[in-house]
Amino acid sequence: MPNWGGGKKCGVCQKTVYFAEEVQCEGNSFHKSCFLCMVCKKNLDSTTVAVHGEEIYCKSCYGKKYGPKGYGYGQGAGTLSTDKGESLGIKHEEAPGHRPTTNPNASKFAQKIGGSEHCPRCSQAVYAAEKVIGAGKSWHKACFRCAKCGKGLESTTLADKDGEIYCKGCYAKNFGPKGFGFGQGAGALVHSE
Repeated sequence: MPNWGGGKKCGVCQKTVYFAEEVQCEGNSFHKSCFLCMVCKKNLDSTTVAVHGEEIYCKSCYGKKYGPKGYGYGQGAGTLSTDKGESLGIKHEEAPGHRPTTNPNASKFAQKIGGSEHCPRCSQAVYAAEKVIGAGKSWHKACFRCAKCGKGLESTTLADKDGEIYCKGCYAKNFGPKGFGFGQGAGALVHSE
């Protein structure tokens, strides 16, 4: 059964769009006569349209309203334009000024912005380019070594005790189980007769 009058609606005038007069853009349908820039009313086609949300613009008006602003951004190579599009009815929203937070319970991330973290081994500042995380702390790559033997560690090969990091071998020797049958190698028991 035919759908009388229930076709697609135009993205501009909200009236029914029939196939013979339809222009499609980003999933929306428009009448050919409604497919105009919302600012300057120029006719648009697939090469000149710029979409912002549900609104359609010519590339020039879109650039003036949403494009970059400042020195060097103009309508061509080497041009400088101070035209912000007010003559076309474009209103610019001023960005609100920066206001620092007054929240006394700032997150750990926010608290660390003001200063850097410190390496538990050398107590010097640790910056992102040299940071390794292990045992819940930030270390310099050069300081991320076993406290006993000095072997370089990875986050998967370390064991920590009392804020210090060790390789698994040194940790087992110093803090592992003690007594008969331990410390002689994998599963070895030694009997002396």
